[in-house]
Amino acid sequence: MVCAKCGAFFNDKAAPLPVFCHKCDDHHYDKAAALGIYEKALAAVIINLKSKPVLPSRVVERIDAIASSTGLLDADVVFPVPLSAQRNLERGFNQAELIAAAVGRSAGIRVDAYSLRRPIHTPIHRGGMDQKARDMSVRKAFEVARPKLVAGKTILLVDDILTSGSTASYCAKVLKKNGAARVNVFTLARAVKHYN
Repeated sequence: MVCAKCGAFFNDKAAPLPVFCHKCDDHHYDKAAALGIYEKALAAVIINLKSKPVLPSRVVERIDAIASSTGLLDADVVFPVPLSAQRNLERGFNQAELIAAAVGRSAGIRVDAYSLRRPIHTPIHRGGMDQKARDMSVRKAFEVARPKLVAGKTILLVDDILTSGSTASYCAKVLKKNGAARVNVFTLARAVKHYN
């Protein structure tokens, strides 16, 4: 059972009705989903993706399966979560753009890596950062460079992992402020958050 909005993991039982963790009630995106939980092989893929710009074929196959069997990836346009210019220079690529390209190919949706920008360089989110620190680090980090390409659109925001949801929420906030009709989030993994 997972939260119907943010995908936070409750337990392995199925729920007859949608359940909500309510920790994401103030998040600005409409729905977030992931290929799986951030553990084992999927965690290794994401860690590797930060240094090598290659998506394993088994991950691409899972994205293809989701795109062809569900409405999860229905959108007008795919936006990768942007890196700051400094981080992009340091890393040499944006892993969210690689994932977005795979999603766009699978779902037949255009990818726009230029309309959403991150002009402010923010610290890398570390495992030990609490919710407030993550939230403060990205609060005003994003902007829309081409509002006409956002207005009225259903946007699929793509990243490697959803942890606290702050990054996705602030991206969605600025997109909606610029007229986006809906912002859903797709990530390879959802950080494990257990609720009992």
